Amino acid sequence: MKKLMLICAPVSSRSGYGAHSRDLVRSFIEHNKYVVSIMDVPWGQCPRNALDKNNKNDIKIMNRILSEPKMDKQPDVYVDIRIPNEFQQYGKFNIGITAGIETTAVSNAWIDGCNKMDLIIVPSEHSKNGFVHALYEKMRKTADGSDEKIGELKLEKPIEVLFEGADENIYKPIKNASLDLVDDIEEDFAFLFVGQWTKGGYGEDRKDIPKLVKVFYESFANKKEQPTLILKTNGAGYSILDKENCIQKLKDVKSRFPSDWKLPKVHLLHGSLSDEEINKLYNHPKVKAMVSFTHGEGFGRPLLEATMVGLPVIVSNWSGHLDFLDNEKSMLLGGQIKHVPKSQLWKGVIIPDSQWFNVNETQAYKSMNFCFKNYNEVKEKSLNLMSENRDKFTLNKMTKKLDDIVTPYIDNIPSQVNINLPKLKKIDTSEPLKIKLPKLKKVTSEVSV
Repeated sequence: MKKLMLICAPVSSRSGYGAHSRDLVRSFIEHNKYVVSIMDVPWGQCPRNALDKNNKNDIKIMNRILSEPKMDKQPDVYVDIRIPNEFQQYGKFNIGITAGIETTAVSNAWIDGCNKMDLIIVPSEHSKNGFVHALYEKMRKTADGSDEKIGELKLEKPIEVLFEGADENIYKPIKNASLDLVDDIEEDFAFLFVGQWTKGGYGEDRKDIPKLVKVFYESFANKKEQPTLILKTNGAGYSILDKENCIQKLKDVKSRFPSDWKLPKVHLLHGSLSDEEINKLYNHPKVKAMVSFTHGEGFGRPLLEATMVGLPVIVSNWSGHLDFLDNEKSMLLGGQIKHVPKSQLWKGVIIPDSQWFNVNETQAYKSMNFCFKNYNEVKEKSLNLMSENRDKFTLNKMTKKLDDIVTPYIDNIPSQVNINLPKLKKIDTSEPLKIKLPKLKKVTSEVSV
């Protein structure tokens, strides 16, 4: 008899977490060992229109979403795909899956959340090490108001690493790729960045986009031959105001340079693209390399996708993406571990004294120039990496490994657990589970700074 599985995840969210959730849900369905029900929850302010009723894989997910957050029987397996301080226990066996950490420290709230579960799954060795080495003092107030240590808080549950697999049927090399957004760009050599532009001043946002733009300007200013930089980004709101905010941030970086300098162009592509359109972007003949000065990645999903099509990658030499990148076949940028700015602290998530990576600007300058001048050499190495990653980090391989990880635990679930079935909390009452939003169309490449 198939086991009853309840999954709590932002499956309809148009976000990286949403994409990861959908891949995991599809994997559990494909295992064909479970009767799967899903609680679809929001992910920040991201639109919840990622599921396509005309897509057969999405239909499998949509048909399993609960219209009301309740069940008549306790699930054998409960899977919570969120950040650990949101983890809950509903099943006889409870699995917490999170997208990992981007700093040096895991919060005590995350350790508390993980210890509620029976098994923890993270996407990278970097994330696993952060959880395993986290250690806090357990304190309590005494009668006289002083603090007293009563023990230690550390991870007490088993933790496994499961990479975020890329769908090899979507992310693959294609010839003569065309995309309206890029076709009209004049330059034949474009560096590409893909990621969310988060809050914070210069040098503070998690992806360090302003520093990337600054170094790009410095690398190719006043030169006869100039490449371009394409920023495929969005904010959590996917809004027009958000787009205007990104444009203003670009102008702020540009204002740091003398007005008579001839600066290369930066093109902003802001909004929503389908997976197939993103693959066309990776494969476009004008797009020559992926570049990111990220402070830290739990895994680095767009970076993996880029390698799956043979796109050279220039990126920070730290955190989760090192599971599938190396300095021999990609260009890893050195730098320093520094404290996370106060603007980026997030209670229960990113804590004081956390640290992350800061790219060395001089090395980044040299690497981008080398890639531009010696592209054939760089491209050859990236094709070798493509071959390796298309063998090791596919969605099919992830699906199999997920089964290998969870089956030994789940096979030992008792048939009866003497606890009352808790009432499932309705996490989002402000909007219906099925929400119809207008399709966010790609912006034109005319926005350049």
